[in-house]
Amino acid sequence: MSFAGVPVREALDSALVALRGSGSATPELDAELLLAHALGWDRTRLFLERDTPVEGAAIRVFRDLVRRRTVLREPVAYLLGTRGFRHLDLAVDPRVLIPRPETELLVELAVAALPPGARVLDVGTGSGAIALALKDERPDLEVHAVDASAAALEVARANARRLRLDVAFAPADLLDGAPDGPWDAVVSNPPYVPDGDRATMMHDVVQHEPGDALFAGPDGLDVLRRLLPACAAVAVPWVAVEHGIGQRGAVVGLARGAGYPHADVHDDLAGIDRVVVARR
Repeated sequence: MSFAGVPVREALDSALVALRGSGSATPELDAELLLAHALGWDRTRLFLERDTPVEGAAIRVFRDLVRRRTVLREPVAYLLGTRGFRHLDLAVDPRVLIPRPETELLVELAVAALPPGARVLDVGTGSGAIALALKDERPDLEVHAVDASAAALEVARANARRLRLDVAFAPADLLDGAPDGPWDAVVSNPPYVPDGDRATMMHDVVQHEPGDALFAGPDGLDVLRRLLPACAAVAVPWVAVEHGIGQRGAVVGLARGAGYPHADVHDDLAGIDRVVVARR
């Protein structure tokens, strides 16, 4: 693949051939994001300057990014080092799960439901996406976040510093080791993928994203089986958890079995049941 001196439009076309051949689900978007990153442009400028030659260091950077995406199958978010979530641009790398659009539903529900000044705990914070978005959109909230991964907490704390958002982070295994309550709410995007799904998942995800943040036993519910009773044990009145496709019934059952008589299911923008809100 040689992009030296070719116009932007030809560089994109050449990258598209390689990206399509590698099985990328979004080859056009990948090519545009990687070339814009290499040039230091936004994507709009690519279309305004399609005849501008790609020259200098941008050629080497773009070639390397395309190679890593097509050969090593590294996720685009890791290659760019950032991922948009709600109104924030978060730094991400292989230490943390890449925030997904469907997880934004957790933030939306909490922003709408929580009373002024509520104390909120984000369990399994990863990059800090949920906690930081909550603090950004509801500055009145007292937001804390925990994760079992020290490496993930490094990423989350760096995001908080860069974004100047006052969120307190601490190491904990779910609520074990978390700061003392009482908590008005717990939010969590826990691992919920069944172990057996590894064989059918995209290579990008399985090979590059942290498995501890994805997989949770034979049916994907091992973490939720611990988390919901732990929340009930310390009398958290409002708990919102993300779950996978086909898990709604089981998660509602776990919530009610833990002592939450009210368990409502909420769909994401694709119409897929995605979040259970448990209340007592």
